[in-house]
Amino acid sequence: MALVILSACVDVKDGICTTSCPVDCIYEGERMFYIHPTECIECGMCESICPVDAIRYDDEVPAEEQPFADLNTSVFQSADGGVQEPGGWAKGMDPLRDPTVLADMAAKTELKREEN
Repeated sequence: MALVILSACVDVKDGICTTSCPVDCIYEGERMFYIHPTECIECGMCESICPVDAIRYDDEVPAEEQPFADLNTSVFQSADGGVQEPGGWAKGMDPLRDPTVLADMAAKTELKREEN
């Protein structure tokens, strides 16, 4: 069971989660952060400190947020389908390229927020 970052992080990117992670497994993307699925030690520090409540254990993700949870793994997949092991995030690194599906997902999520 890994921790994942959900839609509430899109375009917020507070980044406090990266400072609390003891293994530097939270990587900055262009519009959100991502938790590496095998580097994460599941300590929960990031979940407890996230100001927008965007982090969950993957078995606690609501169905409507599952596409965002899936992004956390897909952003680290290599061309052959394996998981890339970058070795830890550090401030100043280039952001990971967001998956192209994020643009469409984010638009749908924003519409949902406006309706509420």
